[in-house]
Amino acid sequence: MSEKKQQVSRRQFLNYTLTGLGGFMAAGLMMPMVRMAVDPVLQESSAGDMANVGISVDELTTEPQRVDWTVEQVDGWYTSEVSRSAWVFIDENDEIQAFSPICKHLGCVVSWEGSEEYPNEFFCPCHNGRYYKDGTNVPGTPPLAPLDVYEMKVENGMLFLGEPVPREEA
Repeated sequence: MSEKKQQVSRRQFLNYTLTGLGGFMAAGLMMPMVRMAVDPVLQESSAGDMANVGISVDELTTEPQRVDWTVEQVDGWYTSEVSRSAWVFIDENDEIQAFSPICKHLGCVVSWEGSEEYPNEFFCPCHNGRYYKDGTNVPGTPPLAPLDVYEMKVENGMLFLGEPVPREEA
């Protein structure tokens, strides 16, 4: 056998060098784009966090009262303060109820005793949507589902609310 070394031609050397350099540069250009696409996925989610709504459990009555609070919302790299609302009261079983004020018909805002014709009901002025005090929709009115219920917990006598959870149809 001959022990002849394989010679690399000038053309092969330039081809290997330029291919390696081009690959290195492409990888350098791709890394920021890959990181930008993957980074939000790796961030910790704030979904499910409970927010102190600023009301003590002792202040709650059997009459629904509107509670407004703000939460910090992160969309990618943009952080903003978002306002939220809930109708909060104590029901006949001495349990705390927290309903979303968003009508299940077209997303308008419902109010407690918003109509003189229908006292003791949640009323949506957009299309005369009505809900009983327990949040279920009145049959024959536009809403086809009950009001959403907020996740909640009580800590040190203060009410904390999370995300609204849809209920089954009534």
